Amino acid sequence: MKKSNYITREGWDRLDKELKYLWKEERPRITRSVSEAAALGDRSENADYIYGKRRLREIDRRVRFLMKRLDDLNIVYPNKQQVGKVYFGAWVTLVNENDEELCYRLVGPDEWDVKNAEISIDSPMARALLGKQVDDEIVVNTPDGKKTFDIIAIKYQGI
Repeated sequence: MKKSNYITREGWDRLDKELKYLWKEERPRITRSVSEAAALGDRSENADYIYGKRRLREIDRRVRFLMKRLDDLNIVYPNKQQVGKVYFGAWVTLVNENDEELCYRLVGPDEWDVKNAEISIDSPMARALLGKQVDDEIVVNTPDGKKTFDIIAIKYQGI
């Protein structure tokens, strides 16, 4: 399944910040340490040199990915016409079958973070929520079976 190319402004800023940090701070620091380690002589048994070269490859791979991905992403800003329905970027408060309240924000696949209650727009939960409104009921297939949720609130940041 192809990932969506949507991202919030905050998510785009986080990826851009990571790219700048890797390129302008970490890569030059690691390059210096590799140069210093190489100057010490035998590289085959030099752990600093071996680790540094490996870390440079990891950084370069991530930088290439971020540069390409940031070019492909579309920043989605909340719109007043969305109010009242669940769309990208919405904070949705749900009640499950056990009367427990859950709150999630629908974000792009490059920025989801369960610890911050952000779920990917491509996830089954987000797919079930799209286009719904307060008092709607959704059913989501989970590894534990089908779960039912009621939508009790929808809000957008900045609207």
